Amino acid sequence: MLREMRMWGFIFILAAVAASWSSTRPARAATAAGLEEDADAALTKLYKTSPVAKTISERAKAILIFPSIVKAGFVVGGQYGEGVLRKEGKTVGYYNSVAASYGLQAGVQSFGYVLFLMTDSAVDYLDNSAGWELGVGPSIVVVDKGKAKSMTTTTLKDDVYAFIFSQKGLMAGIGLQGSKITKVRK
Repeated sequence: MLREMRMWGFIFILAAVAASWSSTRPARAATAAGLEEDADAALTKLYKTSPVAKTISERAKAILIFPSIVKAGFVVGGQYGEGVLRKEGKTVGYYNSVAASYGLQAGVQSFGYVLFLMTDSAVDYLDNSAGWELGVGPSIVVVDKGKAKSMTTTTLKDDVYAFIFSQKGLMAGIGLQGSKITKVRK
């Protein structure tokens, strides 16, 4: 019985990821140029919905943009997305974000996130690690709407600020801890 449940769970995950991948991720993102277009669109949308993100971007040493992450799970879950690293407005690298989970979960979700790397040490950590597991390394503050209202340029003291946006789907809860970011070639 348990083996059969796992098999159906795996089949559900594959079908859900395939369906959501094709419906939530623009086809142009398969190329470096397409990924950069998606990153531009994601930043524009984020800055419109959260003006403090624009303020933070002006002080950031680098910005890591993941325009679309797809997350699916049924007992066993996973998520994947691709992004770009920008320094001084120019793309300097491509990355992927991968996570796996196990537990009481079911559903499919897509979202995007942006990490504003505020210190040289945070940028160095990303550049020199063989894959950055979020939750290990530089301190990350996830900025929600309530936190964003109280932020000013004088209160920016952490290494990295994360903004999650464009959440769609039917999966409860979202987080970045446990995600692993790795540099890839495009």
